[in-house]
Amino acid sequence: MTTVQVPERMNFAAVAPRVFKAVLALDAAAREGLDPALLELVQIRASQINTCAYCLDYHTRDARKGGESEERLYQLSAWHESSLYTAEERAALALTEAVTLLPDGVSDEVYDQAREHFDDEELAQLIALIFTVNVWNRMNVTTRKTPGTP
Repeated sequence: MTTVQVPERMNFAAVAPRVFKAVLALDAAAREGLDPALLELVQIRASQINTCAYCLDYHTRDARKGGESEERLYQLSAWHESSLYTAEERAALALTEAVTLLPDGVSDEVYDQAREHFDDEELAQLIALIFTVNVWNRMNVTTRKTPGTP
């Protein structure tokens, strides 16, 4: 198997350090109060949708370090058909897909399902986490940041 080196377009952190630091601060704030395992599942699922290789590598490594099973990581892209996820995780993943894709907004059904499992503060944190990982995905995909680049 031959690997292809995809050249990074720019080092965003070096070129726009104030913006990068602001996104880091947003990321830290969005993580507050959320279950670390759920946090990684949400970030991985958004990164799958956005095809962000850097974030997929980063968050699957963190999930494994946190004790996440290989089976759950392998089935995450097909979570709808898998029985390995809790009702709370399924609600968070549905919201992740809706916020990431925004095909027709976030439906009442998806939002209400999330509200069944998260109080207002937790739901706000979850929404913040989802839009934050989308910022990272878009930054990394646009600049072609790939695993192995600093």
